[in-house]
Amino acid sequence: MSKDIRELSQRKLNFFQTLKAVLWGFFGVRKGKGYQEDISKLNPVHLIIAAIIATVLFVVGLVMVAKFFINQAV
Repeated sequence: MSKDIRELSQRKLNFFQTLKAVLWGFFGVRKGKGYQEDISKLNPVHLIIAAIIATVLFVVGLVMVAKFFINQAV
């Protein structure tokens, strides 16, 4: 790993704060001040993991909603 990546991965924002930032990103709503604060504190490793988890949950939720409505129509 390069020195820059090691330094970035040592940032102090915890995983749940990172998950909150990812969820705000899903909605597309974030104030400039909050965005700048997140960018300066986010741990890139946590960000990638949180984004993958949020994406999987979103897709599973959409599939479940679709199955529900398909079963109601039959």
